[in-house]
Amino acid sequence: MADDFPAGSVWLVGAGPGDPELLTRKAERLLAAAEVVFHDALVGPAILDLAPQARLMPVGKRSGRHSKDQGTIDALLVEAASSGARVVRLKGGDPSIFGRSMEELTALRHAGIPVRICPGITAASATAASAGLSLSLRGIARRVQFVTAHTRRGAALDLDWAALAQADATLAIYMGREAAGEVSRNLIAAGLAGSTPALIACNVSLPDEKLLRTRLDLLPLAVKALAADLPTLILIGDAVALEVGASLSVTCLGRGRLVKVDAARSWPR
Repeated sequence: MADDFPAGSVWLVGAGPGDPELLTRKAERLLAAAEVVFHDALVGPAILDLAPQARLMPVGKRSGRHSKDQGTIDALLVEAASSGARVVRLKGGDPSIFGRSMEELTALRHAGIPVRICPGITAASATAASAGLSLSLRGIARRVQFVTAHTRRGAALDLDWAALAQADATLAIYMGREAAGEVSRNLIAAGLAGSTPALIACNVSLPDEKLLRTRLDLLPLAVKALAADLPTLILIGDAVALEVGASLSVTCLGRGRLVKVDAARSWPR
């Protein structure tokens, strides 16, 4: 047993975007050694199979449907580690990016439980790789901004739109499907051109991956072409275009194939 995973300790492990081959070697080793794995809803069976001896505990959160609230998850982690188990808290993407890792770290540290983090590939990076683009681009995108469109139930999407509506940046919006209209409207009002390239990504790295290229002003219509319950990331910015200065095609790129979208029927050009 590796010295970095003693009995009674916890690792927060990034599961990446979904493809098991995109896990880090450390993540795979920790899963193989784990005795209890608390996992998000979006973590698929191919990754969970890498923890053959572990008791699997779903604590998922998806599209507003929570199997456990955060306080309960914190308490379960403390209880499992206090019993002497080697515990993995398996999170989609990277634990430190909209993964609520700080709440869990704080609860475990207050309980005196040793806890460490194993990073994972975040959805924005996986989307860029799958689409064959770069989040940053010399002379075009000097910054990358990560934001979440997920809010507490009933709360307004309170973002600094002026800071986000920068032409020299790539904006990655996590959990952005339901807020697509609000995002489009506010960014355009803050000065970002409606023609700014956008990419909607669902189930990135999985066999049923869908990438939909559109533009900022068409974003509210474009998201309607995709199932409402799919985990969705939106990239916005000039670096998102396939080629600098190229016109955008309204094409849904499935993994290994092109799926044509009827632009005339789906949204105006």
